[in-house]
Amino acid sequence: MDRTFLTYILVGILNTAFGYFLFSLFIFLKLHYSLAILFSTILSVIFNFKSIGKLVFKNNDNSLIFRFFGVYGVTYLLNIALLPLVAGSFHLDMYLAGASLLLPMAAISFTLHRLFVFKQTGKDLRNAAN
Repeated sequence: MDRTFLTYILVGILNTAFGYFLFSLFIFLKLHYSLAILFSTILSVIFNFKSIGKLVFKNNDNSLIFRFFGVYGVTYLLNIALLPLVAGSFHLDMYLAGASLLLPMAAISFTLHRLFVFKQTGKDLRNAAN
């Protein structure tokens, strides 16, 4: 298994727990699901930017924060579109619908981060393997 992907999974577990905790807290506080996702996403992005950049992609370039926010913007919009569909289609409450989207959203997020935020050249990939 690719070391970067394995590290992403491990860091992702921490980041996901943090983000889902916030989402659940906001749902518990009776916020509309779209606001719960928005607020948990914004707070998670701040936390995740450093953990993913530094621990996964070995990159501390703070100028990438705008691309990073862009990836989270895309995943936010996907989440907003999918959450009510999953909840309604499978008769789930927002907690379970949100939980069921964690893995697909993580896969989408990793792909977008790798391709558009922390993209590496061939030379960077060779150096990371050593």
